Amino acid sequence: MRDSLLIGFHVISCVQFAFSVYYDYTYVIVPPTLSRMHNSYGGKFKFLTFWDAIIQAVYFFICLLNDLFGTNAANVKKPPFIRKLKDYIHAVLSFPLSMFVGITFWSLMLIDRELVFPKFLDAYFPWWLNHLMHTMIMVSTITETLIAPRTYPKRSKGLLGLVMFLLIYLVWVHIIYIKSGVWVYPVMEVLTLPLRILFFATLLAFSTTLYIIGESMDNLVWGTTVTAGKSAKKKKLQ
Repeated sequence: MRDSLLIGFHVISCVQFAFSVYYDYTYVIVPPTLSRMHNSYGGKFKFLTFWDAIIQAVYFFICLLNDLFGTNAANVKKPPFIRKLKDYIHAVLSFPLSMFVGITFWSLMLIDRELVFPKFLDAYFPWWLNHLMHTMIMVSTITETLIAPRTYPKRSKGLLGLVMFLLIYLVWVHIIYIKSGVWVYPVMEVLTLPLRILFFATLLAFSTTLYIIGESMDNLVWGTTVTAGKSAKKKKLQ
């Protein structure tokens, strides 16, 4: 029964994010007269939200493969590659990025939506797509944390993977600016260089904090189960 529920959840999650990526790429077309930024170098791939939706679609597809060919056991002596891959992507990308995108987006929306999602976009970016890409990403990844066990990588390795991804995206943002003269997010246009550096540093620190929160949440939910499994294995070896 539990396996069937996991498969169903992973199928729904994979489909919803794959569809959101498809719909955004195919149908969300903002006229150049309204937004130069949306039609500049990089296309949809300039937005972290778009990258995150792709990552979530791929991640939940990997979860489905693990359901079918791997294992969802809390304690696995020799986990298959698909399980290791699933656990690593959740820890390094899926959880911290989904929470980062959702929290920063809605926080900036509350402060001044023109800095992140100008009102004219409502006519081109449907409300349901907005919630799929900025709300459901958080709901889905938290649900995954609660219903499926995983083994986190060593913290130094996990944080290194996350920081490398974010630095690559930061370089990409500056390449886009050099090529087009347009910042990906309007908030960057109103910041001076020192404030922009502080802004990036703060977001980087926030992302690493989210990684630790995800690790702590996972340990809170599954830590006792994993510890019990390890203790049982030690007794068998004695």
